[in-house]
Amino acid sequence: MLPLEGQSGDSMAHWAELKAMALYAEAMGFDSLWVPDHLIYDFGAIAGISNVPPWGVWECWSVLAALAAATVRVELGPFVACTNFRNPTMIAKMADTIDEISCGRLVLGLGAGYHEPEFRAFGYPSDHLVGRFAEALQIIHTLLRVGKVDFHGTYYHAHECELRPRGPRRQGPPILIGARQPRTRRLAAQYADYWNGLGIRDAEGLAPVREAVDVACMEVGRDPATLQRTSLLAIDLPGAYERPYGDDVRKFRSRYSPVRLETPKKLANLLRTFADEGVSLVHLWLQPNDLTALDAVAPALELLGRA
Repeated sequence: MLPLEGQSGDSMAHWAELKAMALYAEAMGFDSLWVPDHLIYDFGAIAGISNVPPWGVWECWSVLAALAAATVRVELGPFVACTNFRNPTMIAKMADTIDEISCGRLVLGLGAGYHEPEFRAFGYPSDHLVGRFAEALQIIHTLLRVGKVDFHGTYYHAHECELRPRGPRRQGPPILIGARQPRTRRLAAQYADYWNGLGIRDAEGLAPVREAVDVACMEVGRDPATLQRTSLLAIDLPGAYERPYGDDVRKFRSRYSPVRLETPKKLANLLRTFADEGVSLVHLWLQPNDLTALDAVAPALELLGRA
């Protein structure tokens, strides 16, 4: 997970640093790079913190396009693109284009959004988020897999829309959906190639959620084995909260049950337990999130490489 967010000025990672981190992570052996899709972070609204100015965030699709051109091997994706920020037909168009730039390395992470302050600030409707998400998924999935769609729903309309030209994969990039609630789990079972369990810190926490996803797949007539499992793992490194606004970041990250990095061996063993439970991809969300943090987890990657 690359750091697109921060307070304005020097506390934010600018493109030169993001590019350096991306190239370093690719050289280290990471399989994929991910960027958040937010417009602002209002910690006061998220964690009940007062007198904290909102954090800024670089626009994720612009960064993804740049990463697609700068890297050569790693997969790339938004974690996750809010379908309520952009028309779903345009999301499909952007996804196909970035898949072309990256030579077929995009994984399209999609979500409904949840952070009401950014919807309000940027003028997007925040009502019926899951209902809007369901319609957006139907449009995006059909456009990417078939190449054309004609759709007239409650929230979105697409009249004889067709993707031209197509990217390098005839059926478009794979779709990842983060889902913990019954309605979104069912949508993941219907439309996703990857399901993501948000904020799971160990295999024991994964099991019951994974079982619920299996049930959702069976409810829509899908073999659960065809839906790949992924998980976001928040990692706290030494000095994680020593920077300005550290307490605010701690409160925000607490909702994702972060794990403290004690030794590279323990992290490698933890990642092996996820693999043993059928998880094919773990998104590492480091704090702090910079080149030094990548150095801290590099020994764990080396241990996994020797396994």
